[in-house]
Amino acid sequence: MKIAISTDENFVSSHFGRCPSFTILTIENGKLISKEVIDNPGHHPGFLPEFLSKIGVEYIVAGGMGQRALMLFADKGIKDILGISGSIDEVIDKILKGTLKGAESLCKPGSGRGYGLDKTECDHPDSIDEAGKE
Repeated sequence: MKIAISTDENFVSSHFGRCPSFTILTIENGKLISKEVIDNPGHHPGFLPEFLSKIGVEYIVAGGMGQRALMLFADKGIKDILGISGSIDEVIDKILKGTLKGAESLCKPGSGRGYGLDKTECDHPDSIDEAGKE
């Protein structure tokens, strides 16, 4: 199984499409086989679902993602786990233990509309408390 985690340095990025990079995991029989960090190749409607599908990604993990992107990933058979925050290593540990639980997307409707990788800030809450999480 291949999983793509939206990555910003060593943490899960709040917004999947605008993350600087992706951590791509290959997991077999509950064990981490490989971990690779790749640069985000671009944020254009429909591009990332196609790109990640071609490299065999089955799941995406992120803080948030817009509704259109969710539909495009679903069309490719890629499942989402949203509402995730924390360090990449903590998230990988939870994935391997089977304890990673998704929540509501951290993206507000329209927060990413019209923007690409060049947008330096996303319209997400600054803290977990603001996002309604405890």
